[in-house]
Amino acid sequence: MIRRFIPAVAAMALLAGCADEPDPSRPLGEAAPGVLRVLAGSELADLQPILDEAAKATGITVKLSFTGTIEGAEKVASDAVQAFDAVWFSSNRYLELVPEAQKHLGTATKVMSSPVVLGLPAAKVRELGWDSKRVGWAEIAAAAGAQKFTYGMTDPSASNSGFSALVGVAAALSGSGSALDAARINAVAPQLKQFFSAQTLSAGSSGWLSEAYQRRAGGGDPGAKVDGLINYESVLLSLNATLPEPLTLVYPSDGVVTADYPLTLLSSATLGSREEHQKLSDYLRTPDVQRKIMDATHRRPAVPQVQPDAKFAVKELVELPFPGSQSAVDGLIVTYFDQLRRPSRTLYVLDTSGSMEGDRIESLRQALVGLTGADESLTGKFNRFHGREQVTLLPFNSTAQPALKYEVPANDPRPILDQIRTTATSLNASGGTAIYSSLRGGYDVLRQQIDADPDRFTSIVLMTDGENTGSEGVDEFTAFHSGLPQNLKGIPIFPVLFGESAASEMDRVAKMSGGKVFDARSRSLDAAFKEIRGYQ
Repeated sequence: MIRRFIPAVAAMALLAGCADEPDPSRPLGEAAPGVLRVLAGSELADLQPILDEAAKATGITVKLSFTGTIEGAEKVASDAVQAFDAVWFSSNRYLELVPEAQKHLGTATKVMSSPVVLGLPAAKVRELGWDSKRVGWAEIAAAAGAQKFTYGMTDPSASNSGFSALVGVAAALSGSGSALDAARINAVAPQLKQFFSAQTLSAGSSGWLSEAYQRRAGGGDPGAKVDGLINYESVLLSLNATLPEPLTLVYPSDGVVTADYPLTLLSSATLGSREEHQKLSDYLRTPDVQRKIMDATHRRPAVPQVQPDAKFAVKELVELPFPGSQSAVDGLIVTYFDQLRRPSRTLYVLDTSGSMEGDRIESLRQALVGLTGADESLTGKFNRFHGREQVTLLPFNSTAQPALKYEVPANDPRPILDQIRTTATSLNASGGTAIYSSLRGGYDVLRQQIDADPDRFTSIVLMTDGENTGSEGVDEFTAFHSGLPQNLKGIPIFPVLFGESAASEMDRVAKMSGGKVFDARSRSLDAAFKEIRGYQ
């Protein structure tokens, strides 16, 4: 293959990693004067204009580093927390259940709020008979199980909106609230499985989920159309401004889980950072700024002096109780992946050409091994290959190698995971880089699998470290892809940029399939593979 030099590019990694790294010239735990270093949920990117105004008004510059719900808890529970002065997630509920994270939390100031709700087209709401009455989660789950509507939702291990939806529907259906445990989860598993059978779109972030829905609604995405979304009220209201048919928001009568966005000081923060946190919090809660936040982000105000405006159809919300233990929440997430939602099918098209020799092929081996359960971290526990998942490895160099197919059983998955691990560690680098003929060959594998079992989340991960040297190029693949039947054309491709990948070609492949590019040029391949799990 041909190598060409491309400088490393630092890109915002929504929900899988920080957008900004700590300043290496400054000791951990020490903030620059006038700078508040905040570990935050990625959805807060829309607050940047408000924070720019805050910097002018208060002299405090907020440096946001983005991460996801579970990964954020892991960072706060580790030494990595020393690189920050505050955290700002949609909620502190999960953090407060993790003892090593909870001890680092200090003063928390609620800045705004947004419940997680269901959005459906008005015609679908009328068809369901929900336009003239409030419905509860049980009725919603029954309609979902009867395939009366479909929806998209984010991965609960990567994004708080999916996390909140999972906890909310489980708590409502079980009626147990904070007493939610394994026994009660098992008791309502049939209803939960009904509910999640209607989920036909997954994503690692609320933003990408909305973008994918918008593209499908407008015909710009080859994937099948989805009726609605479960997401933050604020995201759905923002999305409505871009849709030909706005979504009607359905607020379950038995309650919702609401994000309250507490700007939370860390206990290790310096005196200067504590003063800056207080000054910034006071500024953000002033009535004028609260109105600006409400207008710009569609989130509800946190102070009683500012009343929610007319766009919030239901003013008084019933708040569902949150489980009282980390084990209950973690168990619920594992059950969601292994038993409740539609299972996944993933084809990994993996570059093992000569340029991958050395550290690169070892990085690929370790990234795959990490998905077999070898990573025992909090994030690793949820990012492994799940029960019922079909995993196919298709290594390629000058040509595609034989496809290696596995199905992870829901019970006793270890023997199959060990087989995948053995295969991963035996990958070797040699030969050329026939990207597009190998990718095309992967569809032959998927066609057979889909014909035998169509009811799965299916995706392709394409990892290559350089330019194509095969006889077929991206133009030939584009022509091939355009002629595929809809059930194959709608499979998203997630290219991973690594080494000297041809970024423009990979972006083209992602867009034609409704996928997304993941950049591993300035971070580990392991981190990129974990982030992709949120979209599978």
